[in-house]
Amino acid sequence: MHELTLTPQDGAQLAPLLTEIAKMYDTIEDAELIRQARVLARSLPTRLVEFLEDFRLGEPSALCVLSGLAVDEELLGPTPEHWRDSQYGSPSFTQEIFFLLCASVLGDVFGWATQQDGRIMHDVLPIKGHENYEIGSNSLQHLSWHTEDAFHPCRGDYVALMCLKNPDAVETTVCDAGDLDWSSLDVAALFEPEFTQMPDNSHQPQNARQSTGDPVVDRLRIRSFELIQSWNDDPVKRPILFGDSLDPYMALDPYHMKTDGWPERSLRAFEALCAEIEAKMRSVRLRPGDLVFIDNFRAVHGRKSFRPRYDGSDRWLKRLNITRNLRGSRGWRPAADHRVIY
Repeated sequence: MHELTLTPQDGAQLAPLLTEIAKMYDTIEDAELIRQARVLARSLPTRLVEFLEDFRLGEPSALCVLSGLAVDEELLGPTPEHWRDSQYGSPSFTQEIFFLLCASVLGDVFGWATQQDGRIMHDVLPIKGHENYEIGSNSLQHLSWHTEDAFHPCRGDYVALMCLKNPDAVETTVCDAGDLDWSSLDVAALFEPEFTQMPDNSHQPQNARQSTGDPVVDRLRIRSFELIQSWNDDPVKRPILFGDSLDPYMALDPYHMKTDGWPERSLRAFEALCAEIEAKMRSVRLRPGDLVFIDNFRAVHGRKSFRPRYDGSDRWLKRLNITRNLRGSRGWRPAADHRVIY
């Protein structure tokens, strides 16, 4: 694990920077703030930037944990009942800015038209009615381990989480590809395009507003949902592993993979990989003020179940998707500087 704890000196440098930026914008979703984030990130403490750059370039681990960000839970107020509208008048705005700047050292943040109404920064919190649904807002059911957005060719290089509340020390589960015994697996079979990855439930239309109020955005979003439905109806075959055969990257989400019709060798290789991942899974208990950056090419992640209270004290995280190749999704975005994939 790649780890760094902020010092009091770091906090003294960060406080006026974050306060000043917060005066200039009203919400973390402000397009100009997101556009300027990579420039503003240059004002972060040098040792913090170097730490994140080491993680980005050297790949010392698939898990990067940054601790020590000040979070006053009384000032935060209650955990929202839903992610809708939680970005307006946010009590965690300065923490969100810090999260955005750190993420921008690793790459470009982006969102999905089909997730949380196209927002860039997501809320991860329990929602009534989702308790046993395979989605990040569930609670009583484990969130199965997965590559984030494994089904999509524009999935991010990193998925990042910032903890605001975790009163029950709910465990985030992670497996680092570097911990796997690749010599015991049929790597060649896993590099073959024989595996079907289905869209996950967070991209389904029932989890979105009926309309955003913008007819152009609504048309583009409808097109996105139709494309996702087409992938459900006619799954595309893809490899699970890619990159270097001796130190491979991976993309898989077993809960959303249909094994019907797979070649016998592919099925055996997949099952052996899943068993190896299960054996090497470890847990991380995020505390308020912890930021974790998960290499989405080199790790799978999930979450243990917990019992929600729905009284304002529940677990509350923020989430960002980060790409190192924004141009790679240009055909999915309406403009070169637009951050939402349709």
